Amino acid sequence: MSWYQEIILAYLLDLWIGDPKSFPHPVRWIGRAADGLERVTRRYIKNLFVAGSITSILLLLVTVVGAWGLLWVFGRVHPYLEVCGSVYLLYACFSVRSLHDESKPVADYLHEGQIEKSRISLSHIVGRDTQSLNVSGITQATVETVAENTIDGIVAPLLYACLGGAPLALGYKCINTLDSLFGYRNETYEQFGKFPAHLDDAVNWTPARIGGALIVLASWLCGYRGANAWRIMLRDGGKHLSPNAGIPEAAMAGALGLQLAGPSHYGGATVNKPFIGDSLKEIEVADISRSHRVMFATSFLALLFFVWIFLVLGIR
Repeated sequence: MSWYQEIILAYLLDLWIGDPKSFPHPVRWIGRAADGLERVTRRYIKNLFVAGSITSILLLLVTVVGAWGLLWVFGRVHPYLEVCGSVYLLYACFSVRSLHDESKPVADYLHEGQIEKSRISLSHIVGRDTQSLNVSGITQATVETVAENTIDGIVAPLLYACLGGAPLALGYKCINTLDSLFGYRNETYEQFGKFPAHLDDAVNWTPARIGGALIVLASWLCGYRGANAWRIMLRDGGKHLSPNAGIPEAAMAGALGLQLAGPSHYGGATVNKPFIGDSLKEIEVADISRSHRVMFATSFLALLFFVWIFLVLGIR
């Protein structure tokens, strides 16, 4: 089986079964390993920036080399075993179905009028405080996380899978996981998380910009405001505190005619983020489903685009 067939099969597998909690999942293992390694490096290395850097580099090396070594061993046993291992590792890196499945309950609870349950469901997928959010705030936060995670969970893993197969895709997920765990601007992680946060910014720079353009195209194919998505992405994509997250959020805001971002609360403190997009209409719960359609279309376009580009260029 060729490299692109493995990627397509893994993508379809992700769409079919998503991310059952009972399945062994390499990304969850990476998260647990990061927690354990953090305790060790904090104990023996007093400089927190150095401790965070060593934690990140060690775990990244173990992840990439470990994945490559595992597939090499599988290949020595039987070629089909190597293919199965590669497909499974790639599947674990893609989050199309799980992004939908984890954000859809928020909309379902809102439709049922169960605001408190929707806040609790939202708190599982965002880092901000959700206790005081109203229906509009809950909907806005959900649309934002769908837009941002379209890059982290779909576009970027697909790009790195095409570049270097399962080991590189899993390496990307390792970096992304480290940023999710340690990339906070607070007393605990300001120094420890600085290296993984900057590393995550670096590896997401290209996927965010390609993904933003694909969101624009996807929004047009879905019948939304494609031209406005392009305009808002160019105008507001650089307003976010992150050098990358603002691009997909701006594209999604323009596509749906919404104003996103603005002041948010994290750990009881207010973070005054600039607004992204124009409020061309009132935000409504149905915008979550619209963001899902754009996300699914973007994932399919990313798969086609990256496979086609790498085949044409003959890189692999």
